[in-house]
Amino acid sequence: MPEAASAAAVRATIGDSEFDRDTAVTRRAPGVYDIDLSAGWTIINAVNGGYLLAVLGRALGDALPHPDPFTISAHYLTASQPGPAVVRTETVRTGRSLSTGQASLLQYDEEGNEVERIRVLASYGDLDALPDDVRTSAKPPAMPPMDQCFGPEDGPAPVEGSSAIADRLMLKLDPATLGWALGQPSGRGEMRAWFGLADGRDADPLSLLLAVDALPPTAFELGLKGWVPTVELTAHVRCRPAPGPLRVSITTRNLAGGFLEEDAEVWDSTDRLVAQSRQLARVRLG
Repeated sequence: MPEAASAAAVRATIGDSEFDRDTAVTRRAPGVYDIDLSAGWTIINAVNGGYLLAVLGRALGDALPHPDPFTISAHYLTASQPGPAVVRTETVRTGRSLSTGQASLLQYDEEGNEVERIRVLASYGDLDALPDDVRTSAKPPAMPPMDQCFGPEDGPAPVEGSSAIADRLMLKLDPATLGWALGQPSGRGEMRAWFGLADGRDADPLSLLLAVDALPPTAFELGLKGWVPTVELTAHVRCRPAPGPLRVSITTRNLAGGFLEEDAEVWDSTDRLVAQSRQLARVRLG
């Protein structure tokens, strides 16, 4: 068997994958962490917001007494670039079932001045300690089987705006939300896909923070092009995901004044809603 095929046959595991290595932070002092942001998670030269949320989420998971993000709200202040960064955390409150903290990711400009890229406020708990009771009217998205969906590798040429992150994801888009790639956007503001990491690593709460912000923007199906930078994103992790591919559904209902909202749902292989998010993003008009 060729070496590349042999490597592809070996699935990465949680804690031992490219995602884990690229989100790992090094504690410099209590509440202060260093990281080298990987260029492997960029979109049009800017570091993906979901990857950055996972970096901050990992730092807060180390700083707080509870292990899992329940809710995390991020304000994206300036575009992050690959390279060295510092994460500063602060514990706001600790309780028996929840702890709350805040964190900022900073980089340095050409003059050596600190520039804050993102600021987050988050509450952490223990997903394994939650009761099993589920009462919901939510339903998983109706999507074709994975082998009837399409990824970046299925196109005749690289999709506009795609970049390094595409090589690290297993992304198979619902054909009903692919009109934009054929020059025929539906106008419905929907995006749906099967989602996973390319190296086969199963999902966990941290990778769910990536999943909510990893699909092409719904703005593409509204007939718009170009970068759609996130202004604010709030993610809720509802359950530890089961092994297997995820399904991600994103919708927008209102584009006004050059901004739109995106509501995301993430479903696991057992049809459990495991994460939700809403973000406000800026779009380029004209």
